[in-house]
Amino acid sequence: MDVKIGAIDTCKPPHNDVGCLPTTNAVTIHTPNVPFTSPESTLGRHIARRLVQVGITDIFGVPGDFNLTLLDHLIAEHGLNFVGCCNELNAGYAADGYARARGVGACVVTFTVGGLSVLNAIAGAYSENLPLICIVGGPNSNDYGTNRVLHHTIGLPDFSQELRCFQTITCYQAVVNNLEDAHEMIDTAISTSLKESKPVYISISCNLPGIPHPTFSREPVPFCISPRLSNQMGLEAAVEAAAEFLNKAVKPVIVGGPKMRVAKARDAFVELANASGYAVAVMPSAKGMVPEHHPHFIGTYWGAVSTAFCAEIVESADAYLFAGPIFNDYSSVGYSLLLKKEKAIIVQPDRVTIANGPAFGCVLMKDFLVALAKRLKHNPTAHENYHRIYVPEGHPVKCEPKEALRVNILFEHIQRMLSGDTAVIAETGDSWFNCQKLKLPKGCGYEFQMQYGSIGWSVGATVGYAQAAQEKRVLAFIGDGSFQVTAQDISTMLQCGQRTIIFLINNGGYTIEVEIHDGPYNVIKNWNYTGLVDAIHNGQGKCWTTKVRCEEELVEAIETATEAKKDCLCFIEVIVHKDDTSKELLEWGSRVSAANSRPPNPQ
Repeated sequence: MDVKIGAIDTCKPPHNDVGCLPTTNAVTIHTPNVPFTSPESTLGRHIARRLVQVGITDIFGVPGDFNLTLLDHLIAEHGLNFVGCCNELNAGYAADGYARARGVGACVVTFTVGGLSVLNAIAGAYSENLPLICIVGGPNSNDYGTNRVLHHTIGLPDFSQELRCFQTITCYQAVVNNLEDAHEMIDTAISTSLKESKPVYISISCNLPGIPHPTFSREPVPFCISPRLSNQMGLEAAVEAAAEFLNKAVKPVIVGGPKMRVAKARDAFVELANASGYAVAVMPSAKGMVPEHHPHFIGTYWGAVSTAFCAEIVESADAYLFAGPIFNDYSSVGYSLLLKKEKAIIVQPDRVTIANGPAFGCVLMKDFLVALAKRLKHNPTAHENYHRIYVPEGHPVKCEPKEALRVNILFEHIQRMLSGDTAVIAETGDSWFNCQKLKLPKGCGYEFQMQYGSIGWSVGATVGYAQAAQEKRVLAFIGDGSFQVTAQDISTMLQCGQRTIIFLINNGGYTIEVEIHDGPYNVIKNWNYTGLVDAIHNGQGKCWTTKVRCEEELVEAIETATEAKKDCLCFIEVIVHKDDTSKELLEWGSRVSAANSRPPNPQ
């Protein structure tokens, strides 16, 4: 599939494929010829135009003296909106959330003090395989190669510190300090981000954005990313071997993993599920990538903390196909999964490995799954076994009148709020486990950051996701400890007129860390969270806040947020007991703790 920069009317990929424009936002851009002597044929206008052409309508950032001239050109571009954030970290998180909904995101910051501040967010996007264009306003081009010391640096005449920091967390770096090759470097950076589905770094000298140059003609030059192709012989061999392996199994299953996103293979995975009849599960970090209303869906496979009866079916299978898995210490519950390599087919974005036997490179996941679906015998045995052992879930014990609210009661009410017009953002912490148990209706979005797991991610990510998917109402679930890291950008939500519902889970500390290793450092200073949000609101924008301590207050709050205040940013502080956690977190925490505390191997 081509992604065309400069003439995108022919590029209409599926809505949620990262690195591609959503179909609903695909537009034809007509740009007239403008002489290069025109004030519009500048570097600044060129990069703004390119961002719009790949589907970016909002860019997040913080102004600084090195990027101000560039910002002038970005905001002058029709169809591009600058969203000012409270700090660079949140701007990066917002670009991350935007990329999840739109397919690509962008942020703009200033040299070094801004660049080093946004690093953590860029690293998270790298770990989650998100195309993100990080633009930094750099030093005046005349200062390169001199012995001058600049402000916003560590006091050395070497300007490469920021670049060196970005080299390990981006797939391409462009330092634009002359106009001759600026066009090529900018286009290469953007196309590489889309092709690799990773962040890129573009530094632009502060004196260059407004200077006309012949290469910045307004005539859009088609610039295509060549589609990746499977090695046909390798594909056929991989499908042949996998089909033989699975067709002789008695009760095979398939499990979706997070790398289906970067492989753009979600539809292919569903096609395989439909054709095979196998029981279908997802890894926790792939929740939302497989339709949970699929007739063969059995839940989340997460080892000891899986959906009820899911782990038993997956781990007892005599063959399992994992599409795009990441087996880290968190997803494997402290390396405690009961899986056997000789039973597994591991399908990565461009590689297939079958049990202990052959591996096939240059085979794209999407092509492999589609071809395999045509070769498999229909075998619903595992799904039938699941239905034999399945016992419907019970319901939480009903609360007494005015009884202190319990988390399981909270999420019972949250389940009823979900629809195809909503999206869930789950913060790192117990919200991982509680939100994982939600049953997503058709069209309901779901995002969280499991690989990187940076607390505070969800505030900025909610800003970006809500800005990109304005047709959905975002429900964000954030712990009090995480919220304290990035709370300021509630301000940005208000400034953008977003109508997110934030559930602030106030349990007095870092609950997920308590369950891994407790100590006094996990207790945090309690804030008046609704008071803080009211102060940020300051009468500007639409905002409604409330505290809930019991089920009756929760029901009233949800009714208000979804009816009378449906067009407002709603902030609901949910006060619960410090030890009120999901049973999954208790189990997971003890296993991860055991993994963390393994003694050194004998020397």
